[in-house]
Amino acid sequence: MLRLRAGDPVNGRVDGVESIAVLRANAIGDFLVALPAIEAIKQAYPRARLTLLGTPWHAGFLDGRPGPVDEVLVLPPISGLSTQESGLDAGQEFYAGLRRRAFDLAVQIHGGGRFSNPFVRRLGAGMTAGLRAPDAESLDRWVPYQYYHHETLRFLQVAALVGGVPGDLEPRVPVTGADRRELAESYGEPPAGLVAVHPGATDPRRRWPAERFAAVADSLGRPVVVTGTHAEKDLVTSVVAAMRRPATAVVGTLGVGALAALYARCDLVIANDTGPRHLAAAVGTPTVGIYWCGNLINAGPLTRTRHRPLISWTTQCPRCGASGVDLDAERCPHDESWVADVPVAAVLEQADDLLTGHFREES
Repeated sequence: MLRLRAGDPVNGRVDGVESIAVLRANAIGDFLVALPAIEAIKQAYPRARLTLLGTPWHAGFLDGRPGPVDEVLVLPPISGLSTQESGLDAGQEFYAGLRRRAFDLAVQIHGGGRFSNPFVRRLGAGMTAGLRAPDAESLDRWVPYQYYHHETLRFLQVAALVGGVPGDLEPRVPVTGADRRELAESYGEPPAGLVAVHPGATDPRRRWPAERFAAVADSLGRPVVVTGTHAEKDLVTSVVAAMRRPATAVVGTLGVGALAALYARCDLVIANDTGPRHLAAAVGTPTVGIYWCGNLINAGPLTRTRHRPLISWTTQCPRCGASGVDLDAERCPHDESWVADVPVAAVLEQADDLLTGHFREES
Protein backbone atom coordinates (compact mmCIF):
# COMPACT_ATOMS: atom_id res chain seq x y z
CA MET A 1 0.00 0.00 0.00
CA LEU A 2 1.28 3.48 -0.90
CA ARG A 3 1.70 5.64 2.17
CA LEU A 4 2.02 9.41 1.84
CA ARG A 5 4.36 11.29 4.11
CA ALA A 6 3.38 14.66 5.53
CA GLY A 7 3.90 17.25 2.83
CA ASP A 8 3.88 14.81 -0.07
CA PRO A 9 1.80 16.33 -2.90
CA VAL A 10 -1.65 14.84 -3.40
CA ASN A 11 -2.69 15.47 -6.98
CA GLY A 12 -6.22 15.43 -8.30
CA ARG A 13 -9.37 17.46 -8.73
CA VAL A 14 -11.17 18.64 -5.63
CA ASP A 15 -14.85 17.76 -5.49
CA GLY A 16 -17.53 20.44 -5.34
CA VAL A 17 -15.41 23.43 -6.40
CA GLU A 18 -17.57 26.34 -7.54
CA SER A 19 -15.34 29.28 -6.58
CA ILE A 20 -11.56 29.60 -6.80
CA ALA A 21 -9.19 32.28 -5.52
CA VAL A 22 -5.73 32.54 -7.11
CA LEU A 23 -3.12 34.77 -5.47
CA ARG A 24 -0.71 36.47 -7.91
CA ALA A 25 -0.48 40.17 -7.05
CA ASN A 26 2.54 41.60 -8.86
CA ALA A 27 3.75 42.93 -12.23
CA ILE A 28 3.09 42.22 -15.92
CA GLY A 29 5.76 39.60 -16.54
CA ASP A 30 4.96 37.88 -13.24
CA PHE A 31 1.33 37.47 -14.28
CA LEU A 32 2.12 36.27 -17.79
CA VAL A 33 4.49 33.49 -16.69
CA ALA A 34 1.71 32.33 -14.33
CA LEU A 35 -1.02 32.43 -16.99
CA PRO A 36 -0.55 28.82 -18.23
CA ALA A 37 -1.08 27.59 -14.66
CA ILE A 38 -4.17 29.76 -14.20
CA GLU A 39 -5.55 28.42 -17.48
CA ALA A 40 -4.83 24.84 -16.36
CA ILE A 41 -6.76 25.43 -13.13
CA LYS A 42 -9.70 26.96 -15.01
CA GLN A 43 -9.75 24.06 -17.45
CA ALA A 44 -9.94 21.62 -14.53
CA TYR A 45 -12.94 23.54 -13.11
CA PRO A 46 -14.59 25.16 -16.14
CA ARG A 47 -17.84 25.98 -14.32
CA ALA A 48 -16.15 27.50 -11.28
CA ARG A 49 -15.75 31.27 -10.88
CA LEU A 50 -12.04 32.10 -10.81
CA THR A 51 -11.07 35.23 -8.88
CA LEU A 52 -7.57 36.64 -9.23
CA LEU A 53 -6.34 38.32 -6.06
CA GLY A 54 -4.26 41.01 -7.73
CA THR A 55 -3.51 44.69 -8.15
CA PRO A 56 -5.12 47.65 -9.95
CA TRP A 57 -3.29 47.01 -13.22
CA HIS A 58 -4.71 43.45 -13.33
CA ALA A 59 -8.24 44.84 -12.94
CA GLY A 60 -7.78 47.31 -15.80
CA PHE A 61 -6.01 44.91 -18.15
CA LEU A 62 -8.29 41.91 -17.61
CA ASP A 63 -11.59 43.78 -17.65
CA GLY A 64 -13.53 42.46 -20.65
CA ARG A 65 -10.58 40.41 -21.90
CA PRO A 66 -11.24 36.76 -22.80
CA GLY A 67 -9.32 34.35 -20.61
CA PRO A 68 -9.45 32.19 -17.51
CA VAL A 69 -9.93 35.02 -14.99
CA ASP A 70 -13.59 35.81 -14.28
CA GLU A 71 -12.97 38.55 -11.73
CA VAL A 72 -10.10 40.54 -10.26
CA LEU A 73 -10.22 41.42 -6.59
CA VAL A 74 -7.75 44.25 -6.00
CA LEU A 75 -5.80 43.76 -2.80
CA PRO A 76 -5.07 46.73 -0.54
CA PRO A 77 -1.42 47.31 0.44
CA ILE A 78 -0.33 44.21 2.38
CA SER A 79 3.26 43.56 3.46
CA GLY A 80 4.96 40.92 1.32
CA LEU A 81 2.03 40.62 -1.08
CA SER A 82 0.91 43.76 -2.91
CA THR A 83 3.67 45.98 -1.49
CA GLN A 84 7.25 45.67 -0.31
CA GLU A 85 6.63 48.05 2.56
CA SER A 86 6.67 46.43 5.98
CA GLY A 87 4.05 46.48 8.70
CA LEU A 88 1.01 46.88 6.43
CA ASP A 89 -2.02 44.66 7.03
CA ALA A 90 -5.46 44.81 5.44
CA GLY A 91 -7.36 44.59 8.70
CA GLN A 92 -9.89 42.16 10.14
CA GLU A 93 -12.84 43.51 8.15
CA PHE A 94 -11.08 42.85 4.84
CA TYR A 95 -10.35 39.24 5.76
CA ALA A 96 -13.88 38.77 7.06
CA GLY A 97 -15.19 39.94 3.68
CA LEU A 98 -12.97 37.43 1.89
CA ARG A 99 -14.14 34.62 4.16
CA ARG A 100 -17.76 35.51 3.39
CA ARG A 101 -17.02 34.70 -0.24
CA ALA A 102 -16.54 31.09 0.90
CA PHE A 103 -13.95 30.11 -1.69
CA ASP A 104 -13.92 26.36 -2.24
CA LEU A 105 -10.30 26.43 -3.39
CA ALA A 106 -7.49 28.94 -2.83
CA VAL A 107 -4.27 28.62 -4.83
CA GLN A 108 -1.04 30.41 -3.92
CA ILE A 109 1.35 31.07 -6.84
CA HIS A 110 2.95 34.09 -5.21
CA GLY A 111 6.40 33.07 -4.03
CA GLY A 112 7.68 30.73 -1.35
CA GLY A 113 4.86 31.38 1.06
CA ARG A 114 6.47 33.22 3.94
CA PHE A 115 3.89 36.00 3.62
CA SER A 116 1.47 34.50 1.11
CA ASN A 117 0.66 31.21 2.86
CA PRO A 118 -0.61 32.84 6.09
CA PHE A 119 -2.68 35.17 3.90
CA VAL A 120 -4.18 32.26 1.95
CA ARG A 121 -4.99 30.37 5.12
CA ARG A 122 -6.89 33.40 6.42
CA LEU A 123 -9.26 33.17 3.44
CA GLY A 124 -10.97 30.20 5.05
CA ALA A 125 -11.14 28.27 1.77
CA GLY A 126 -12.26 24.64 1.73
CA MET A 127 -8.90 23.59 0.25
CA THR A 128 -5.59 25.43 -0.09
CA ALA A 129 -2.71 24.62 -2.43
CA GLY A 130 0.52 26.32 -3.36
CA LEU A 131 4.24 26.68 -2.86
CA ARG A 132 6.17 26.23 0.34
CA ALA A 133 9.71 27.35 1.14
CA PRO A 134 11.38 25.90 4.25
CA ASP A 135 10.46 28.96 6.35
CA ALA A 136 6.79 29.04 5.25
CA GLU A 137 3.60 27.69 6.76
CA SER A 138 2.13 24.57 5.21
CA LEU A 139 -0.98 24.50 3.03
CA ASP A 140 -3.32 21.54 2.49
CA ARG A 141 -1.44 20.62 -0.67
CA TRP A 142 1.95 22.02 -1.53
CA VAL A 143 5.11 21.59 -3.54
CA PRO A 144 8.51 22.75 -2.32
CA TYR A 145 9.74 26.14 -3.49
CA GLN A 146 13.27 26.14 -4.91
CA TYR A 147 14.50 29.46 -6.27
CA TYR A 148 16.16 28.26 -9.49
CA HIS A 149 13.12 26.83 -11.26
CA HIS A 150 11.32 28.28 -14.27
CA GLU A 151 8.30 30.16 -12.97
CA THR A 152 5.86 28.76 -15.54
CA LEU A 153 6.84 25.17 -14.74
CA ARG A 154 6.82 25.93 -11.03
CA PHE A 155 3.24 27.19 -11.16
CA LEU A 156 2.10 24.31 -13.37
CA GLN A 157 3.26 21.98 -10.60
CA VAL A 158 0.93 23.84 -8.26
CA ALA A 159 -1.92 23.57 -10.76
CA ALA A 160 -1.30 19.81 -10.96
CA LEU A 161 -1.88 19.57 -7.21
CA VAL A 162 -5.55 20.35 -7.82
CA GLY A 163 -6.00 18.50 -11.10
CA GLY A 164 -4.82 21.16 -13.55
CA VAL A 165 -3.52 19.80 -16.85
CA PRO A 166 -1.17 22.08 -18.81
CA GLY A 167 -1.93 23.24 -22.33
CA ASP A 168 0.40 25.74 -24.00
CA LEU A 169 3.60 26.40 -22.07
CA GLU A 170 3.96 29.88 -23.52
CA PRO A 171 1.18 32.26 -22.42
CA ARG A 172 -1.14 33.81 -24.99
CA VAL A 173 -3.16 37.00 -24.53
CA PRO A 174 -5.83 38.20 -26.98
CA VAL A 175 -5.74 41.79 -28.22
CA THR A 176 -9.17 43.40 -27.93
CA GLY A 177 -10.95 46.09 -29.88
CA ALA A 178 -10.55 48.41 -26.90
CA ASP A 179 -6.77 47.86 -27.02
CA ARG A 180 -6.67 48.77 -30.72
CA ARG A 181 -8.83 51.85 -30.23
CA GLU A 182 -6.59 53.14 -27.44
CA LEU A 183 -3.53 52.52 -29.61
CA ALA A 184 -5.10 54.40 -32.53
CA GLU A 185 -6.02 57.37 -30.32
CA SER A 186 -2.65 57.60 -28.57
CA TYR A 187 -0.21 56.48 -31.26
CA GLY A 188 -1.92 56.32 -34.63
CA GLU A 189 -1.45 53.69 -37.32
CA PRO A 190 1.78 51.68 -36.87
CA PRO A 191 3.88 51.53 -40.05
CA ALA A 192 4.50 48.26 -41.85
CA GLY A 193 7.64 46.40 -40.81
CA LEU A 194 7.80 48.06 -37.39
CA VAL A 195 10.34 46.87 -34.80
CA ALA A 196 9.97 47.79 -31.13
CA VAL A 197 12.87 48.24 -28.74
CA HIS A 198 12.32 48.22 -24.97
CA PRO A 199 15.56 49.22 -23.17
CA GLY A 200 14.16 49.38 -19.64
CA ALA A 201 14.02 46.89 -16.77
CA THR A 202 13.02 47.35 -13.15
CA ASP A 203 16.44 46.20 -11.97
CA PRO A 204 19.10 48.36 -13.67
CA ARG A 205 21.50 45.43 -13.63
CA ARG A 206 19.27 43.72 -16.22
CA ARG A 207 19.58 46.62 -18.70
CA TRP A 208 21.66 46.23 -21.84
CA PRO A 209 23.46 49.53 -22.60
CA ALA A 210 21.32 52.10 -24.45
CA GLU A 211 23.90 52.60 -27.20
CA ARG A 212 23.78 48.86 -27.98
CA PHE A 213 20.02 48.99 -28.50
CA ALA A 214 20.56 52.01 -30.76
CA ALA A 215 23.21 50.20 -32.81
CA VAL A 216 20.94 47.20 -33.35
CA ALA A 217 17.94 49.35 -34.24
CA ASP A 218 19.98 51.34 -36.77
CA SER A 219 21.33 48.20 -38.42
CA LEU A 220 17.91 46.65 -39.02
CA GLY A 221 16.84 49.36 -41.48
CA ARG A 222 13.25 49.20 -40.23
CA PRO A 223 10.90 51.77 -38.71
CA VAL A 224 11.57 51.68 -34.96
CA VAL A 225 9.53 52.53 -31.89
CA VAL A 226 11.28 52.74 -28.50
CA THR A 227 8.96 52.00 -25.58
CA GLY A 228 9.25 52.70 -21.88
CA THR A 229 7.47 53.79 -18.73
CA HIS A 230 7.44 57.34 -17.38
CA ALA A 231 10.30 56.36 -15.07
CA GLU A 232 12.32 55.21 -18.10
CA LYS A 233 11.98 58.44 -20.08
CA ASP A 234 15.70 59.31 -19.87
CA LEU A 235 16.65 55.81 -20.95
CA VAL A 236 14.30 55.88 -23.96
CA THR A 237 15.59 59.33 -24.88
CA SER A 238 19.16 58.02 -24.70
CA VAL A 239 18.41 55.26 -27.20
CA VAL A 240 16.66 57.60 -29.64
CA ALA A 241 19.47 60.18 -29.35
CA ALA A 242 22.14 57.56 -30.01
CA MET A 243 20.45 56.37 -33.21
CA ARG A 244 21.48 57.65 -36.64
CA ARG A 245 18.05 56.86 -38.08
CA PRO A 246 14.81 58.48 -36.85
CA ALA A 247 12.77 56.59 -34.28
CA THR A 248 9.55 57.19 -32.37
CA ALA A 249 9.55 57.28 -28.57
CA VAL A 250 6.51 56.00 -26.67
CA VAL A 251 6.98 56.78 -22.99
CA GLY A 252 4.19 55.99 -20.55
CA THR A 253 1.40 57.04 -22.91
CA LEU A 254 -0.08 53.59 -23.53
CA GLY A 255 -1.91 51.35 -21.09
CA VAL A 256 -0.92 47.70 -20.95
CA GLY A 257 -3.66 46.73 -23.41
CA ALA A 258 -2.66 49.38 -25.96
CA LEU A 259 0.98 48.38 -25.56
CA ALA A 260 -0.05 44.81 -26.34
CA ALA A 261 -1.84 46.08 -29.45
CA LEU A 262 1.28 47.99 -30.52
CA TYR A 263 3.53 44.95 -30.05
CA ALA A 264 1.03 42.81 -31.96
CA ARG A 265 1.57 45.11 -34.97
CA CYS A 266 5.36 44.77 -34.78
CA ASP A 267 7.44 42.28 -36.72
CA LEU A 268 9.86 41.96 -33.80
CA VAL A 269 10.39 43.21 -30.25
CA ILE A 270 13.91 43.50 -28.81
CA ALA A 271 14.00 43.92 -25.05
CA ASN A 272 15.67 43.18 -21.78
CA ASP A 273 14.27 40.55 -19.42
CA THR A 274 11.14 42.49 -18.52
CA GLY A 275 7.35 42.42 -18.60
CA PRO A 276 7.04 44.01 -22.06
CA ARG A 277 9.07 41.17 -23.61
CA HIS A 278 6.63 38.70 -22.06
CA LEU A 279 3.72 40.82 -23.30
CA ALA A 280 5.06 40.88 -26.85
CA ALA A 281 5.50 37.11 -26.84
CA ALA A 282 2.00 36.63 -25.42
CA VAL A 283 0.41 38.47 -28.36
CA GLY A 284 2.34 36.35 -30.85
CA THR A 285 5.22 38.65 -31.82
CA PRO A 286 8.75 37.23 -32.14
CA THR A 287 11.19 38.51 -29.54
CA VAL A 288 14.90 38.82 -28.91
CA GLY A 289 15.62 39.10 -25.19
CA ILE A 290 18.81 39.98 -23.32
CA TYR A 291 19.05 37.85 -20.17
CA TRP A 292 21.33 37.42 -17.22
CA CYS A 293 21.95 33.68 -16.87
CA GLY A 294 20.22 33.33 -13.50
CA ASN A 295 17.11 35.15 -14.70
CA LEU A 296 16.94 32.97 -17.81
CA ILE A 297 16.41 29.93 -15.59
CA ASN A 298 13.44 31.56 -13.89
CA ALA A 299 11.79 33.60 -16.64
CA GLY A 300 13.27 32.92 -20.05
CA PRO A 301 11.15 31.86 -23.04
CA LEU A 302 10.52 28.12 -23.11
CA THR A 303 10.55 27.86 -26.91
CA ARG A 304 13.10 29.02 -29.47
CA THR A 305 11.33 29.10 -32.85
CA ARG A 306 10.03 32.65 -32.28
CA HIS A 307 11.87 33.75 -29.13
CA ARG A 308 15.63 34.04 -28.85
CA PRO A 309 17.35 34.82 -25.55
CA LEU A 310 20.91 36.13 -25.61
CA ILE A 311 22.64 35.15 -22.39
CA SER A 312 25.14 36.95 -20.20
CA TRP A 313 27.22 34.57 -18.11
CA THR A 314 28.43 37.27 -15.71
CA THR A 315 28.21 35.89 -12.16
CA GLN A 316 29.87 38.69 -10.19
CA CYS A 317 29.27 42.42 -9.88
CA PRO A 318 31.39 44.15 -12.55
CA ARG A 319 32.49 46.74 -9.99
CA CYS A 320 33.04 44.96 -6.67
CA GLY A 321 32.97 41.27 -7.52
CA ALA A 322 30.02 40.42 -5.27
CA SER A 323 28.39 37.11 -6.15
CA GLY A 324 25.14 37.10 -8.06
CA VAL A 325 24.44 33.39 -7.66
CA ASP A 326 24.82 33.04 -3.88
CA LEU A 327 21.22 33.26 -2.67
CA ASP A 328 22.35 33.98 0.91
CA ALA A 329 24.54 36.93 -0.07
CA GLU A 330 23.26 40.48 0.31
CA ARG A 331 22.80 42.52 -2.86
CA CYS A 332 25.71 44.88 -3.37
CA PRO A 333 24.83 48.59 -3.82
CA HIS A 334 26.07 48.83 -7.42
CA ASP A 335 23.76 49.08 -10.43
CA GLU A 336 26.18 48.40 -13.28
CA SER A 337 24.80 46.26 -16.07
CA TRP A 338 25.32 42.54 -15.62
CA VAL A 339 24.40 41.89 -19.28
CA ALA A 340 26.79 44.29 -21.03
CA ASP A 341 28.90 41.36 -22.27
CA VAL A 342 26.18 40.35 -24.74
CA PRO A 343 27.56 41.51 -28.12
CA VAL A 344 25.63 43.59 -30.65
CA ALA A 345 26.49 41.10 -33.39
CA ALA A 346 24.78 38.26 -31.51
CA VAL A 347 21.57 40.24 -31.05
CA LEU A 348 21.61 41.30 -34.70
CA GLU A 349 22.09 37.72 -35.86
CA GLN A 350 19.00 36.54 -34.00
CA ALA A 351 16.97 39.60 -35.01
CA ASP A 352 17.81 39.10 -38.69
CA ASP A 353 16.94 35.42 -38.49
CA LEU A 354 13.51 36.16 -37.00
CA LEU A 355 12.77 38.99 -39.42
CA THR A 356 13.63 36.92 -42.48
CA GLY A 357 12.29 33.58 -41.27
CA HIS A 358 8.57 34.30 -41.75
CA PHE A 359 7.70 32.99 -38.29
CA ARG A 360 4.84 35.40 -37.78
CA GLU A 361 1.49 33.62 -37.48
CA GLU A 362 -1.45 34.64 -39.61
CA SER A 363 -3.85 36.76 -37.57
